[in-house]
Order: sequence, then C-alpha cells, then structure tokens
Amino acid sequence: MRHTLSGAAAALLLATAVLTGCSSSNPSSSGATCTDTPNGTPVAPASTGTGTNLSTTPEAATGYRTNMTPVRTRSFAVSTANPLASQAACHVLADGGTAADALVAAQMVLGLAEPQSSGIGGGGFLMYYDANTKTVDAYDGREVAPASATENYLRWVSDTDRTVPQPNARASGRSIGVPGILRLLEMAHNEHGKQPWRDLFTPAISLADQGFSISPRLASEIADAAPDLARDANAKAYFLQPDGSAKPTGYHLTNPAYAKTLGAIASDGPNAFYTGAIAQDVVDATATTSGGRTPGQITLADLSGYQAKKRTAICADYRGHEVCGMPNPSSGGITVAATLGILANFDLAALPPDNLDRNGGKPKVQAVHLISEAERLAYADRDKYVADSDFIPMPGNSPDALLNKDYLKQRAGLIDPNHSMGTAQPGNFGPVPVGNGPQPPEHGTSHISVVDKYGNAASLTTTVESEFGAFHVVDGFVLNNQLTDFNADPAAPDGTPVANRVQPDKRPRSSMSPTLVFDRAPDGSRGNLNYVVGSPGGSVIIQFVVKTLVGLLDWGLDPQQAVGQVAFGAANGPVTGVGGEHPAINATDHGDHDPLVQRLRELGHQVSVDPQSSGLSALKRESDGWIGGADPRREGAVMGDTK
Repeated sequence: MRHTLSGAAAALLLATAVLTGCSSSNPSSSGATCTDTPNGTPVAPASTGTGTNLSTTPEAATGYRTNMTPVRTRSFAVSTANPLASQAACHVLADGGTAADALVAAQMVLGLAEPQSSGIGGGGFLMYYDANTKTVDAYDGREVAPASATENYLRWVSDTDRTVPQPNARASGRSIGVPGILRLLEMAHNEHGKQPWRDLFTPAISLADQGFSISPRLASEIADAAPDLARDANAKAYFLQPDGSAKPTGYHLTNPAYAKTLGAIASDGPNAFYTGAIAQDVVDATATTSGGRTPGQITLADLSGYQAKKRTAICADYRGHEVCGMPNPSSGGITVAATLGILANFDLAALPPDNLDRNGGKPKVQAVHLISEAERLAYADRDKYVADSDFIPMPGNSPDALLNKDYLKQRAGLIDPNHSMGTAQPGNFGPVPVGNGPQPPEHGTSHISVVDKYGNAASLTTTVESEFGAFHVVDGFVLNNQLTDFNADPAAPDGTPVANRVQPDKRPRSSMSPTLVFDRAPDGSRGNLNYVVGSPGGSVIIQFVVKTLVGLLDWGLDPQQAVGQVAFGAANGPVTGVGGEHPAINATDHGDHDPLVQRLRELGHQVSVDPQSSGLSALKRESDGWIGGADPRREGAVMGDTK
C-alpha cells in the first residue's frame, strides 16, 4: 500500500517550493543576484475514493499549488524538480556557465536531494540546442542490460531454474542496468561546456557534507518504500531510523559517502565511476544475495565499456513550429510527434479551456476526448514497433513511416467524435518480425530545463526508474531498476518476439520526452528556439508533454498555465486519466459529480481521477528574455536573473 501525505505535510512541502532566482544571500561571482519569491497557495491532496494506480501515478501525489504566477527572467533560466538543484544551476548560469554546465550541477544535487527519482546510478535523455551552430543534439544516456543477460533475465532465475527473481524482479539485482547519466553529461560538457568539470560538483559536495533538511515529498517517499529499503544495509542506514521507521520531514541528512564519490568523479572524471573502486562496489551491490535477493550480472567490463550515444533528433511540424524530441530507445519523441500529427487534423484552437485562470482553467470535454483518442492511436504504434533501434529496426528502418502525414491523417480518421475507441490497434506496415505483448509499467523520474545567456538550451529527463530504483544504495547513491522497462516476457501470445524484450547490451524502451520547440523561418528552415519543455512521470510523460504543448501552441497559455492545467490523457487502453488533484476537478466519489468526468463517461471513457504527480517545466522565449512555469504538483522551482 502506498503512503499518502497528510494534509499538513503536503501543505508544508508545497509551501517550501518556490519560483525564484538565485538567493540574494549567496550572490554569484559575477555580481548577479536573484530573489526568492514564494509562489501559489498549497492545497493538500484529497481522497479520490480509489487506490493508487502505479501506471498513472508513479510517485506519491503531493497536492497542488493554486494560482501560481510565471517568472520572467532577462537572459537565463533553469527549472528543476527541487529548489536546491535549481539554485545550484542558477549560480552556474549567473557565473557565465552554459546550459551544459548547469545540467551537471543540477543533476549532482538532485541525486542528493531527490534520490528517489534520479541520480548518478541512473540514466537519462538530453535534447541540446547550440545557438552558435543552430544545431540540435540528442544524447542517449540510457542504461543497458549486462552482456550476459538473456531474454528471460527478468523472467526466471535461470533457464534451468524457472522461478521468478526474488523478492521480485524490481528489488532483485536483475533490474539494475549499467548506469549512463554520467557518460551523457561528460559528452555534453565536452562539447558544450564552458566551466571546469570539477567546479560543477562543488555545490552538491558541500551540501552532502553539510547536510540538508528532508523535504515532505522525500519523507513521504521514504515512508512509502521503507520495507524495501530495509532489505539493503546501506539504504536502511541512510534512509531509516534505528527502529526501522522512516527519517521524517525536517531531519538533517548528511551523506559523506556521496560527497566522497562526487569528489572522485570531480577530480578524475566519469572514469572514476566506471572503473576502479566505485565500479567494483556497483558490481558487488548488484551481485549481492543478502535478504534472499536474486543477484544481477553486471560486470566490470559492462561498466568500463558503457558509452553514451548521440542520435538524430525526431523533429516534426506542428502549427507552424518545429517540435524536436528524443528518438529511440525513447519512445517519447516519436509518440509525442505522432500524437501531434494526428491532432493537426483537428481545430484544437477552437476548443480552449473554459474559465481560464492562473491554474489553466478546465478543459473542454471534446478537447480531452480528441487528445486522448489521438494518444491511444500513437501509443498503439509505440507499444508494438518502438524499441532500441540498434537491435530492433523501425518499420522502413526509420521513424518516418510512423510520422508520415498521410498515415497520421488516416489514423485521425479513426477517431469517432462521439465515442471512445477504448483500445486502438497498431497501424499495419506489412510483415514485421515483432509481436505486441503486455506493456511494462514505468514509474518515477526527474526533469531539468535550462536556457543560458548565450542562447543555448537543454531539456534533460533523468531517472532511476521507480522510486529509489532497485532499493540498493552504494557509495551514497541509489542504483536504478531500469531493466524492468523491458518486457519480461520475450514473446507475444502468438509466440512472436516482442520488440522491447531483453537482449545483451540493449537499452530498454523509455517514455522520456525532453522537447525543444522552434519557430519556422519564412523559407521553411529552423527559426528561433521558442520553448523548452519536459516532465517526469513514467509512461504518462508523453501525455503530460502533449497537454503542455497543446496548451502553449494551440491555446496560447503562458508556461505556468500550460504546466498547471488539468492533467489528462490516455495510453492505449480504455482508461482516460483526469487529474483529481487539480482544483477544477471534483474528484470525490470517483469523480461522479464532476461534469467533465460525467460527459467523458457518456462518450465511453473509463475515467480515473487519481491525482497526478507530473513534474513539468516549460520555458518560453519573450522579446526581452524568458518566462517560465514550474509544475504545481511537485516542489520544483524556476530560477534565473529575474526582472
């Protein structure tokens, strides 16, 4: 059973989340200062009358900050899921650092202050815009399966011992993939960084040594995971009290082991992580059988051989803009682009939210219906065809088949304006060597959006997968459970191999959707960068990003309204989510008294009003700077050289 925050705890969490710039009490060396401004009124999460669905609510819901206002900055801005991380990145930017520099500082702090969601034991995907060359780079730091992994690695202990990994696939060593985020950051910093690598670790090292207060959100997640954290000696000692209870909100937490680890990486680069003592500790932690756990099979060779990859970004037209996202092995860029391509056949501008206010108003029934149906169709293709394209080719060996305008127009024609299709069928691309099996759940994550004073921008989605990953802590950081994003069963019911099955050195499919949006120049070429968008949220990330892009590009919402508006959407199934945490939604009695929910049900939707835990951020270019919004549902903050 998942832990639910008390109203007081949720209110405290949200009260501490601010939309700010760097603290004026700690000015940058350049002389730039920023001010902290509390933003919004906290509202505690309300009961919806249902249990928590981990496929739609991957982390604990923590309420909603009503009536937040966007922040405007002059030349740079950063938004992360935690104010401590935003502040570290803000100072880097104020001191003349690039977006790539700020990412390093922010990620190191997130691994300390938000370890349940991301860290150096995980992976991520980055979209980076270089203003000088006007190029977009897509960086793949996704974890990989060990070289010894078989297609039944998550399914059975071995081919001769056909019992499930213990205590379950996630909490066993089998879920741990070779981490990739440090190699991604190294590659991006080498190509786009300006400040010395080692200097970017100073904020996190200082914070780990001096300590920080556990936030209500982190305290809730610790309490939620306490039984699983207790199986690992390091996790138990770090997160739990001597009596086994969770360390509470306000507890002063230090992490000298993490400070030592970061010190080594700062001095010697990521090789200090992928080789030597830290690498051996990762191997040993993965292989442990303590607590009856089934060991994983990561080796020193797996770690030392890991490489981040640069891929070709998925860029597609939408309403006169170029929307660029992450390609395989993330399904995010393709599925977002396919959804938008289907929606391009409808006049969404004629369906703006009703009663527009600082919280984004309330969406019209027909808008939710059309967008959810488009998502069902896009997810159907994603579920069948998208995986690590280094192993499983796309139809036609390119995303182009799934994103062809005529094909998407045909898919749009399948939408009945008066009734939900429930579950969509994937498109037919002729004989393909893959089947369509049950889809694995995806869970937690974090996101960082950055623009620097040079015009560069970064959108990084980063994760250890579920909250606290595999519940293994080594050298002060959490190890991921990313391999559970593979399909555990390698074959569809008809025996056809599924695209997202486990294979040696393969990367599991993801839904992470870091996104950059550009204007189109009059000649059709890429114009100015206009938006930086992204979110955590497991497989629901795609839906969070789509509703934000529609809010920005179709409905003219400002970034704060776009991220704060009601969360809604669907994967490929009969359930349509409508976030019950939003003040415009009446979530009591399963939403039975809410007119939007009632009408959707009349259209055939099975509506869930579970509260959503998105962590969206959106930055938008203005004529004289930037305007940013942070998700009211988490403790994140936008910071910069505020006006």
